[in-house]
Order: sequence, then structure tokens, then C-alpha cells
Amino acid sequence: MTLDLNKIKQAQKNIEGVVRKTPLIYSSTFSKQSGYEIYLKCENKQKTGAFKLRGAYNKIMTLTPEEKEKGVLASSAGNHAQGVAYAATACGIKSTIVMPATAPQAKVEATKGYGAEVIQHGEVYDECYEKALEVLKETGATFVHPFNDEEVMAGQGTIALEILEELPDVDAIVVPIGGGGLISGVAVAAKSIKPDIKIIGVQSEIIASTKASLEAGKVVTVGGAKSLADGISVKTPGDITFKYIKEYVDEVITVSEDEISYAMFSLMERSKLISEGSGAVPLAALLANKIKVDGKKIALLISGGNVDMAMILKIINRELILQKRRLRFSVELQDRVGELGALINHIGKLGANIVSVRQDTNWEEKGIDFANVVFEIESQSKEHSIEIMKELKEKGYNVQSLSLS
Repeated sequence: MTLDLNKIKQAQKNIEGVVRKTPLIYSSTFSKQSGYEIYLKCENKQKTGAFKLRGAYNKIMTLTPEEKEKGVLASSAGNHAQGVAYAATACGIKSTIVMPATAPQAKVEATKGYGAEVIQHGEVYDECYEKALEVLKETGATFVHPFNDEEVMAGQGTIALEILEELPDVDAIVVPIGGGGLISGVAVAAKSIKPDIKIIGVQSEIIASTKASLEAGKVVTVGGAKSLADGISVKTPGDITFKYIKEYVDEVITVSEDEISYAMFSLMERSKLISEGSGAVPLAALLANKIKVDGKKIALLISGGNVDMAMILKIINRELILQKRRLRFSVELQDRVGELGALINHIGKLGANIVSVRQDTNWEEKGIDFANVVFEIESQSKEHSIEIMKELKEKGYNVQSLSLS
């Protein structure tokens, strides 16, 4: 275990001028909701859209000329891939990246755009890692591990230096955990500067390999489906990172898929920040009241923002439905001129946004003089939705709520 504050400070010098110093934003919204003073460390604003560039660039800067000549190889769910590709191209080095077949297309295309050759294999990180080892034997390239490498961990630790430079009295830093490289670097840096700071890790509960390993007292491999937080869907934590986690991390919390989805939505709506699932897990833990800190100031590390637009749409629709801000209902109308127009006008006056209107062409039991019209609307809140339904019924309309999936 040779990772220390000096190595992390050297990494900060190595990446200077290439890696951005990302903003640390105070959130009044999340502060009010939690009772803490909440700051968001926005690594989703980093070049390549995630923190991974820090570790990848630092690692490549430490390679020998002979190693650089052979090129670099990496396996990644997406963010490390982009970091390695960007760093390698910036240094004039060939890069090959093995990514899961399930990796978000935005991450795959971005990695290719940064100049890497991409090979897709497997469902999660661990499977593409095995494939990368096969490629490594064939090419002799230098493998840049996404987390189980102290030079990579040192690069990630520079995030803690930035947080403490800007907010020296921070009481806790909450960090996503996949393989453990990010939290290891952050924890070593932060605890070396401020020993009483609390470092809290967060994982998806459906693939919580680090938490399971801590409970077992050794590195273990867990099963589990791929999480919405795909960047931290790692079955087996690193053996090197695990040593640092045991020594420097105070607590590991798990969050559900619903909690991750809600956090992603909340970051978009309240902070105007796009975060991937992995980046949202610290906020997910906070909003689920799972974080307990003696002090007041907490930094949440929003580790990345690389998420498909299609996924963002799914998250928004899902949360609007769960929060009863999008609803579907049918209204029985007499099939005559002006009835539908009057109803649409009335719904508009109630402050709802009509998403769609469709007349049900199925046979109406009352006969051909009646029709069921299906509405899908958006409201301002759950309470607003309830009020709209109440007003329509009081107006004399026969309204039936419908399920929305």
C-alpha cells in the first residue's frame, strides 16, 4: 500500500492543464430537504463527462517510452473507456477498449470519437475484463485498470484535494463505489488532510460487492442484475482498493433502483444537472435518509453525466407517473359537436398540460350517442392532479382513472 498524499499531489501536477477543476455547487434545495449543508462536486462537468479522465491520464503520464510505444488497453463500462481514449490520443498513443455489449450507446460512440478502437463483449464490467485479458496477451499493450491501480487511484484522489481546497471545513464526502478506485483515492487524500472527515460509499443494492466483501472480511464476488447505475455494476471489487476501503472508508450504504431513478430526476429538475445512475447514488442515499453525519457540511460526488437521451426520457416519464404528475383517465362524453372542445378548454383552465387525447372506438354500452375519450395530462404536483380529478367530477363528468405504464 504505497498510495499516499504525496502521490496524489504529484498526480494533481501530472493532470494540470488537461483535467478540469470541476465546480463545487451549494444546493439550497437538497440542504433544506436533508437538514445538512449540501454541496455537489460536479464531475459530470469533467472532460469526457466523468471523473475517470483523472486516473487514466495520470496513469498514462507514468508509463515508460517503451510502454507507450506498445499502446494501452482498457476494459470499461463506459467512463473509464472515454478517459483512457482521450488521454491516450492526447499523448499520441494507440488505445483499445473492451466495453460490455450493454454499454450505453452514447458512451460507446464517445469512446470511438476520442480515437480508441472499441471491442464490445459481455454484459457487465467483469465479463469484458476477461476479454481484455485475452486481447492483452495478443497485443502486449499496457493495461490501464479502471480501479485496481494506485496511479489510477491517485488521479481520482485529486477530487478530494479540490473539495478540501474550496471547502476545508467539509464534514463528509459521499462517493459512489464500483470497483473502489474512486473512493480509495478520495479517502486517502481526504483523511490525510483531515483525519476526522467521514467518507461514505454508496452502491446499488442489487450488486453491492464492496459491502458484501466488507461483511465477509475479504474480497467476494456477488451475482446480481445490471443496475441503472451501470458504471458501478462491478461483481468483484479490486483486491488493492479493498485494502484502502477497509482502512479509510467509514461506511458503505446501498440504494435501490427506485431511489437512484428519483435522484437522477431530482438532479435534473432541481439542480439542472444531468447525471448518470452511478453519479446519482450519493444523492439517492441522502434523499432516502440513509446518511447520518455529526457535522453539517456534506459533499456529494456526482461522478459522471454520460447517460443516453432515451434513458433520460424513461427516467422523466417514470418519475412523473410515480409522483402522480402525469396521469391518464377516461371521460364519458355525449358524441356531439362542442363537447370535447369544452372539456379540453376546461382542463386547460385547471392548469394541466394535455399530452394526448384519444377517442376510444370500442362500443359504448350507452349507445352510439356516447363516447369514451382518453386523456393523458401533466400536472404541477400530486395535489394538483387530485384537484383536477375532483373538479372534473364536480363539473358532472364521468371520470375513470386509468393505469399508466
